[in-house]
Amino acid sequence: MSRATGTRDRRPPQKGDQRRAALLESLDHHLQESSLESINIADISRRAGVTRSAFYFYFENKAVAVAALMEEMYDEISVAAGLLSVTEGTPATRIERMLRELFGALDRHAHLFAAMLEARATSEAVRTMWEADRQSFVQPLADVIQRERDAGHAPGGPDTVVLATVLLELNDRMLERIALGSTLTLDQQVDALSTIWLRTIYGTTPDEDGS
Repeated sequence: MSRATGTRDRRPPQKGDQRRAALLESLDHHLQESSLESINIADISRRAGVTRSAFYFYFENKAVAVAALMEEMYDEISVAAGLLSVTEGTPATRIERMLRELFGALDRHAHLFAAMLEARATSEAVRTMWEADRQSFVQPLADVIQRERDAGHAPGGPDTVVLATVLLELNDRMLERIALGSTLTLDQQVDALSTIWLRTIYGTTPDEDGS
């Protein structure tokens, strides 16, 4: 699955670019202690040991810097999404593994995801990037659904791209609720979402069809 393009850096990262890495490390440190809104660029630059102008050399603003910092989480989400394409295991197993990996990535990077929600609310560039990233998962999921239909494992239904879009938007909403605070446990969330995914794609759940 390829990385969607978006506006993250003013300049492409160069191998061994220690200033850029130091700025992102500094931002990550501050986000673990404060909200994105309360952090200023001077603090980020000072901890990184560079000037404010160096920050703007790489990033248009804090929101875009957060988007760059999210690369690692995106890679983990890509790995989670790829679990749906494997042929081993039952649909229920694959979907549950995907969701647990997805929520696990959020748990490991909760402060970054919360900051990304702030950045998305204030930056059009980040909103555009966010949508492009989410859209990059749609066609691969649609292909999985179509493959299951062609194999006779799933019934026909709505357009696969539309179906994939709705399911991924549901995941996004659940991730947001977890980041902002949810009264549901992880197991409750995974169980409910797994059921929705299974019934939406396959028209049933394993318990209902006896498999």
